[in-house]
Formats: sequence, structure tokens, C-alpha cells
Amino acid sequence: MNERSRQWLKRTALTAVFLSGLGLSEAPALAQASGGRVRGGSFDAPAAPSAPAPPPSYPSGPSYTPGYDYPYTADPGYYPYDPGYYPRRRRTPVIVMPPQSYPVPSYPMPVDAGPGYVSESTENSLFLILVLFCGVSILPILLTYLRTGGSRSARRGGSSVGELHNDRVTVTRVQIALLAQARYIQDELNELAGQINVDTSAGLTELLRETVLVLLRAPENWTHARVSSQTVNSRPEASRLFEQLSIQERSKFSAETLVNVGGRVRRQSVRINENDDPASYIVVTLLLGTADDQPLATSVHSAEELKAVLQRIGGMPSGYLMVFELLWSPQDASDSLSRDELLSQYPDLIQIA
Repeated sequence: MNERSRQWLKRTALTAVFLSGLGLSEAPALAQASGGRVRGGSFDAPAAPSAPAPPPSYPSGPSYTPGYDYPYTADPGYYPYDPGYYPRRRRTPVIVMPPQSYPVPSYPMPVDAGPGYVSESTENSLFLILVLFCGVSILPILLTYLRTGGSRSARRGGSSVGELHNDRVTVTRVQIALLAQARYIQDELNELAGQINVDTSAGLTELLRETVLVLLRAPENWTHARVSSQTVNSRPEASRLFEQLSIQERSKFSAETLVNVGGRVRRQSVRINENDDPASYIVVTLLLGTADDQPLATSVHSAEELKAVLQRIGGMPSGYLMVFELLWSPQDASDSLSRDELLSQYPDLIQIA
């Protein structure tokens, strides 16, 4: 055995030790199923409103027509004046009435009614003092209530105006595994991918709602699920997180056989391996970037929790949805995803009851 062969065997042994230490095996990887992908939207901030156009400027002084010279002279006698041309007005005499004197009414001064008598001015002063005292006492309580109410509203998600215009973005991943007997879901998702225009906000929202409806109509086929949601403080950070999740999920496909990105649809034939195990599962993944200031959900452990998450996502206002990507595998009904492939490629899925 020469030196090169010994070095190769040594590197192979070290690699085996390293992989065994990580809990990995050198067994060949399982086959991957085809996948479909639809994506639309952007994390870019909305354009600022343009400044209003300045009002049109007009020349000062009397109106004039360009190209026409008006006569002008400094001689005050240029315009003739005829005193007799204008009729004289007849003057009307003005009668001035002498001032008249009117009697000034006199009111009797209040008479002291005894020790218990309180004048009207004193009552007004006492009432004003009472109002000021109540105002000073109630004002701190009112301010405290408003502050606590505002903080509770912020914890519930804050005002829609603030969420839609700040830079906080929530990235959510919802992943569901269904039994392969629900092959009609693949057909419906294929139809949505080829028909809906995801290049518009209305089309992207329609795709999200229709996808949620397709999943909600098949709860008897749900087997596993996973939900993760994270809020970041900037749009670039949200874009990086979203792309990481997208690449992670897309790398599990053998090929993207149906793609609709930005309204452009691309199809590719599916290569079927006759030696593959029978189809057992279908995995549908929803990736969302929304304007929410709080995570949409943390995790799911039951079908009821998954149903609540899907309903919340499906009822999201269109203004909140920034980016949406739909992934499903297998994309074609003739392709298969076996149980072993599901466990190896989607180890974080939780079995739901």
C-alpha cells in the first residue's frame, strides 16, 4: 500500500469518527420528493407620499397678454375728465338727535340674614373650589387608567396604524403533514399556483386565504404540524430570516416542478422512480412576513390549536401581509413521500391528536 492510499484511509477513518460523534451515519440519503412553490410580496418599505405640487404663480399687477404692448403715459391728462359727465347726487340732510337721559335702576343691597346666611358670591366660590378639588383628585386616576389601557393595547398588538408604518416585522412558518390519501389537496394547490396573480396585494391575500381554506377542509388528514413565529425590529433582518427559512425548506425538494414567483409560472416534468416507497404523506408549508408587532403563535400540539392558528392567518387583513410563500411536497400526485422521508427531512414536526 503506497503513501497516498494510507492517507486516504486515514482521512476516511477520521471522517467516520467525526460523523459518528455528531450522531450521523454514512448511509446514503433517502430520495427526495418534488416540490411546488408560489411566492409574492416584498419587505420593502412603502414609498413616502410625494410632496404636493406648489400653487401656480401668476404675474403681479394687471393682467396682460404676451406679445401685446399696452400704451402707457405718465401724463395725468391723458385720460380726459369731464366734471359734468357724471350726474351729481342730491345731498340728504342728516338730523342729529340730542342725547337723552334714562333713569338708572337701583337695587337694594342684600341684608344680612343672620349667622347662617351665605351670599350668592360665596356659594359660587365654594362651588368653584369643590370643582377644582375634584378635578385635581380625579385627574391622576384618569391618567393612570389611560396609560395602563394603552400598554395593554400595545401588548395585544398595538394600533393598526403603528404596526403598518413601523419597521417591526413578524416572520411565521406553519407546516402541516397530511395523509397521502388527500391527493386532492395537491390538485387544488397546483390550480391556485397556476391561476392566481401573486404580483398584486389582492392576489397574494387571495392565495393565502384559499390555501388556508384548503387545509381547514381536511382536518381528518392532519397528522403532524409545526408552528414558529419570530418578531424582528427591521425589514432587512426580516428579509434575511425569511430567506433562511425558504432555503431550508426548498432544499428538501428533489426539484421544484411548479414555480410561480412574481407572477411568472414555470413547470418542469416530474421524474418518477419506480423503486420509491409508496406515498404516505403530503407536507404543506406556509411562510409569512407580516406587519404584526407580536408573534402570531408559538407552537401547536393539537388539531384545535392548529385550527385556531390557520383561522387567524386566514383572517389577516390584506394590509398586514407583506410576503407570502407557499411550498408543498410532493407537487405531483404521482410522486411519493414515504414515512422514512418524512421523519428524516422534517424531524421537527410534532404529531398532533
